[in-house]
Amino acid sequence: MKHIIHVNQLKIKSNRKHNQTEPVLTCKSYKDNQYGHEVVLTDKVTGVVLGKFIYSPDKPLSCGAHVWFEFDDNVVNFEVVNKDE
Repeated sequence: MKHIIHVNQLKIKSNRKHNQTEPVLTCKSYKDNQYGHEVVLTDKVTGVVLGKFIYSPDKPLSCGAHVWFEFDDNVVNFEVVNKDE
């Protein structure tokens, strides 16, 4: 089943404005939506954590980001792809 992880920017802005920490990550499928502060991706066979999306408004990254994806490059290969515009 296909899932899409969505970052709700409007909820981030609302949280800042109203000093709240409601979940901003949505894991969507054709069946339902699940909301959270973290979405952890694991291997179905081994259970190894492949990476996770994190919403941390109280402890942002040094660049100021409140939402990011974190993974270990010893576990997952990655490739940066640029689209021609």
